[in-house]
Amino acid sequence: MSQISNAVAKRDNSPGAMVQQYKADFSTVLPDHVKPDTWVRLAQGVLRRDKNLAQAAERNPGSLMTALLDCARLGHEPGTESFYLVPFGGEVQGIEGYRGVVERMYRAGAIASVKAEVVCQGDDFDYQPDMDKPRHRVDWFGDRGPIVGAYAYAIFKDGSTSRVAVINRAYIDKVKKESKGSDRATSPWMKWEEQMVLKTVAKRLEPWVPTSNEWRREQLRAAREVANEPTPPTTPAPPAPEQVDPDTGEVIDGELVDDTPTQ
Repeated sequence: MSQISNAVAKRDNSPGAMVQQYKADFSTVLPDHVKPDTWVRLAQGVLRRDKNLAQAAERNPGSLMTALLDCARLGHEPGTESFYLVPFGGEVQGIEGYRGVVERMYRAGAIASVKAEVVCQGDDFDYQPDMDKPRHRVDWFGDRGPIVGAYAYAIFKDGSTSRVAVINRAYIDKVKKESKGSDRATSPWMKWEEQMVLKTVAKRLEPWVPTSNEWRREQLRAAREVANEPTPPTTPAPPAPEQVDPDTGEVIDGELVDDTPTQ
């Protein structure tokens, strides 16, 4: 076997090596608060720990890159509750989690807290559009029953409350049905239904609060506007007012006065 053939045979074509190979691509979309080296190591670690995920990545490396680029663009750690990496049908599927949506809201810096809760059949819940917040009472020690809905709102740093997002079971089921592989055992919908319901209602809240991506776009837009503003002309300083003798009406010429006392 030639040296070239040996080199090709020894080349690491694993998904983890491919992630390292495309580090520069991830770096271009990662937010400033994320270190590319750390992010790449986290992605490689997820692939090492999950054999099913690694196999799906080997079958369809393009799907892995798409999922990881989405994860990087949103500024999340891959393979966490912020951004799930799920093997499905021979490919890798990337899914932003509830924690990820809320993290982006906090990163924007405009809100103090986010409130999101599921509503179960046994809960006492009331909300009308003229109310600032829902009224939700829970029997924490009883059987709450199945999830029938959810709500979410944010409190801004000035103390004001955002619009309240409310979803019912029909909307939850619609979103779940539209999610690829939601009925499979490996799907987050099957493993962590409550978290996915909270993510669904948080996404409904998202248009009413700033997120980190929106904030960055606004900062860039403002910077461009400032850079394109014409420089205002410099106005010369007005001359100093003339001193006039109140008795004669004549202009007094300025003169240097020696304040040194005579000996």
